[in-house]
Amino acid sequence: MVKFVGCVRRKAGMSTAEFQDYWKNNHGPLVRSVPEFWGYVRRYVQGHTISDPVPGFPPSDEAPFDGIAELWFDSVEDIGKAFSHPRYLEIIRPDEAKFVDFASSRIFLVEDVEIQ
Repeated sequence: MVKFVGCVRRKAGMSTAEFQDYWKNNHGPLVRSVPEFWGYVRRYVQGHTISDPVPGFPPSDEAPFDGIAELWFDSVEDIGKAFSHPRYLEIIRPDEAKFVDFASSRIFLVEDVEIQ
Protein backbone atom coordinates (compact mmCIF):
# COMPACT_ATOMS: atom_id res chain seq x y z
CA MET A 1 0.00 0.00 0.00
CA VAL A 2 1.00 3.57 -0.66
CA LYS A 3 -0.21 6.55 1.31
CA PHE A 4 -0.93 9.99 -0.14
CA VAL A 5 -0.30 12.59 2.56
CA GLY A 6 -1.52 16.15 2.24
CA CYS A 7 -0.42 18.71 4.82
CA VAL A 8 -3.10 21.31 4.28
CA ARG A 9 -3.57 24.94 5.17
CA ARG A 10 -6.88 26.75 5.17
CA LYS A 11 -7.74 29.57 2.80
CA ALA A 12 -7.12 33.11 4.00
CA GLY A 13 -10.09 34.58 5.86
CA MET A 14 -11.31 31.20 7.07
CA SER A 15 -11.06 30.36 10.77
CA THR A 16 -9.68 27.04 11.94
CA ALA A 17 -13.15 26.05 13.16
CA GLU A 18 -14.74 26.94 9.80
CA PHE A 19 -12.02 25.01 7.95
CA GLN A 20 -12.38 21.90 10.09
CA ASP A 21 -16.17 21.98 9.96
CA TYR A 22 -16.24 22.29 6.16
CA TRP A 23 -13.58 19.63 5.66
CA LYS A 24 -15.30 17.13 7.95
CA ASN A 25 -18.98 17.77 7.20
CA ASN A 26 -18.93 18.83 3.55
CA HIS A 27 -15.77 17.71 1.80
CA GLY A 28 -15.41 14.30 3.48
CA PRO A 29 -18.92 13.16 2.56
CA LEU A 30 -18.46 14.59 -0.94
CA VAL A 31 -15.30 12.52 -1.46
CA ARG A 32 -17.16 9.37 -0.36
CA SER A 33 -20.02 10.14 -2.74
CA VAL A 34 -17.89 9.94 -5.90
CA PRO A 35 -17.50 6.20 -6.63
CA GLU A 36 -15.12 6.79 -9.54
CA PHE A 37 -12.62 8.27 -7.06
CA TRP A 38 -13.61 6.45 -3.88
CA GLY A 39 -13.19 3.06 -5.58
CA TYR A 40 -9.41 3.56 -5.56
CA VAL A 41 -9.23 4.69 -1.91
CA ARG A 42 -8.61 2.00 0.70
CA ARG A 43 -8.75 4.36 3.69
CA TYR A 44 -9.22 8.10 4.19
CA VAL A 45 -8.37 9.87 7.45
CA GLN A 46 -8.51 13.57 8.20
CA GLY A 47 -6.14 14.77 10.93
CA HIS A 48 -7.46 18.01 12.39
CA THR A 49 -4.94 20.07 14.38
CA ILE A 50 -5.61 20.87 18.01
CA SER A 51 -4.09 23.72 19.99
CA ASP A 52 -3.14 21.76 23.12
CA PRO A 53 0.58 21.84 23.98
CA VAL A 54 2.55 18.63 23.50
CA PRO A 55 3.55 17.25 26.92
CA GLY A 56 7.31 17.12 27.39
CA PHE A 57 8.06 19.58 24.58
CA PRO A 58 8.56 23.34 24.73
CA PRO A 59 5.56 25.44 23.66
CA SER A 60 5.54 26.26 19.97
CA ASP A 61 3.92 28.78 17.74
CA GLU A 62 0.87 27.95 15.67
CA ALA A 63 1.01 24.62 13.86
CA PRO A 64 2.50 24.93 10.36
CA PHE A 65 -0.59 23.22 8.87
CA ASP A 66 -4.29 23.09 9.73
CA GLY A 67 -4.60 19.39 9.10
CA ILE A 68 -3.28 16.28 7.45
CA ALA A 69 -5.19 14.23 4.88
CA GLU A 70 -4.13 10.60 4.59
CA LEU A 71 -5.42 8.45 1.75
CA TRP A 72 -4.27 4.86 1.28
CA PHE A 73 -4.10 3.31 -2.20
CA ASP A 74 -2.96 -0.06 -3.55
CA SER A 75 -0.32 1.53 -5.79
CA VAL A 76 1.17 4.76 -7.10
CA GLU A 77 -0.60 4.00 -10.38
CA ASP A 78 -3.96 3.97 -8.59
CA ILE A 79 -3.17 7.35 -7.05
CA GLY A 80 -2.58 8.70 -10.53
CA LYS A 81 -5.81 7.19 -11.83
CA ALA A 82 -7.85 8.52 -8.90
CA PHE A 83 -6.55 12.10 -9.03
CA SER A 84 -6.72 12.32 -12.82
CA HIS A 85 -10.20 10.82 -13.12
CA PRO A 86 -12.64 13.25 -14.78
CA ARG A 87 -15.11 12.90 -11.88
CA TYR A 88 -12.41 13.89 -9.36
CA LEU A 89 -11.49 16.88 -11.52
CA GLU A 90 -15.15 17.83 -12.03
CA ILE A 91 -16.48 17.40 -8.49
CA ILE A 92 -13.82 16.98 -5.78
CA ARG A 93 -11.03 19.28 -6.96
CA PRO A 94 -13.26 22.37 -7.24
CA ASP A 95 -14.55 21.70 -3.74
CA GLU A 96 -10.99 21.55 -2.39
CA ALA A 97 -10.41 25.01 -3.81
CA LYS A 98 -13.18 26.35 -1.54
CA PHE A 99 -11.23 25.72 1.66
CA VAL A 100 -7.61 24.69 0.89
CA ASP A 101 -4.74 27.11 0.24
CA PHE A 102 -2.89 25.00 -2.33
CA ALA A 103 0.15 27.31 -2.48
CA SER A 104 1.02 26.79 1.19
CA SER A 105 -0.06 23.13 1.42
CA ARG A 106 2.27 20.21 0.73
CA ILE A 107 1.70 16.69 -0.58
CA PHE A 108 3.91 13.62 -0.71
CA LEU A 109 3.72 9.82 -0.88
CA VAL A 110 4.89 7.40 1.79
CA GLU A 111 5.02 3.69 2.46
CA ASP A 112 4.29 2.73 6.04
CA VAL A 113 7.07 0.87 7.82
CA GLU A 114 5.84 -0.70 11.03
CA ILE A 115 8.41 -0.87 13.79
CA GLN A 116 7.89 -3.83 16.09
